[in-house]
Amino acid sequence: MILEQLIRPCILKLKPYSSARDEFKGEASVYIDANENPYNATFNRYPDPLQLQVKEKIAVLKGVDSRCIFLGNGSDEPIDLAYRVFCEPATDNAAAIEPTYGMYQVSAEINNVEYRKVLLDDSFDFSADELLRATDERTKLIFLCSPNNPTGNNLDRNQIIETVERFAGIVIVDEAYIDFSTQASLLGELKRFPNLIVLQTFSKAWGSAAVRLGMAFAAPEIVNVLNKVKYPYNINRLTQDYALKMLENAGNVAEWVKILLRERERLQCRLDELRCVEKIYPSDANFLLVKVTDADAIYRKLVERGVIVRNRHSVSLCGNCLRITVGTPSENDTLIMELQRQ
Repeated sequence: MILEQLIRPCILKLKPYSSARDEFKGEASVYIDANENPYNATFNRYPDPLQLQVKEKIAVLKGVDSRCIFLGNGSDEPIDLAYRVFCEPATDNAAAIEPTYGMYQVSAEINNVEYRKVLLDDSFDFSADELLRATDERTKLIFLCSPNNPTGNNLDRNQIIETVERFAGIVIVDEAYIDFSTQASLLGELKRFPNLIVLQTFSKAWGSAAVRLGMAFAAPEIVNVLNKVKYPYNINRLTQDYALKMLENAGNVAEWVKILLRERERLQCRLDELRCVEKIYPSDANFLLVKVTDADAIYRKLVERGVIVRNRHSVSLCGNCLRITVGTPSENDTLIMELQRQ
């Protein structure tokens, strides 16, 4: 892969905005360079535009070089940036499995990029051959989500690797739910594949969806171009401070995951006893995809009783399916009680 051949010419030529905090790094006694209000410390100062302290701690936790980390406003920011960096509007295209996370398609449409869907098989898996057949010389991106949303299952790792090996563009593997999975992350493959981007997030296992902090891991050359295009201060000071505190207490996250995995198993057993449940699909995430007798009717009844699940009936291959997030034991018991009334 020659990265420069994949990047849009206008991005290659782009001279990025240089902020005050880009031009000076370090400590000083007087800061009068950025037109900041000198009062209301510490929130009067612009945050670190590259979030170096946060990246250093993530690097240790994940076992990667800090230069291989990009932090975004959720995973949605690096998804959008990938289109803006690599895909020429109305010319290039992207390919992805179907069904999967909806923002891949939304971002494609916002950026005027053709989005090609390749339907999963009956076991919600894919083949590299079929996916790559949907690509051509204008395909710049492939999106794979593993564990996948809304199906919950891991994709075949060998097929993922084969896709990365054979594709001449960028493969983005979204691992938002990897902490709940029995399958190892692809972070260990970054040095082997310069065209691989791995997405992870603080929203799921880290219990921090409200903070909006996503992680993209890739070769430093890719991270550099994402930094070139992103807004200068895309991660605010409050989020950076919060992330540092969370990273110091990573043991809490591991304990939450253990609890949720036990509760996922219990919830699956309870759901399996219900008359309205026809099938529960295998899950490596913090949710279950459940086929029921009448998804629309059951969803409406649950809403009336203040229990909110996700109706996926209109999604490809998910007819009459509800996606149910693993909650606390009491939340899950309330769900079961209401479903028993169906």
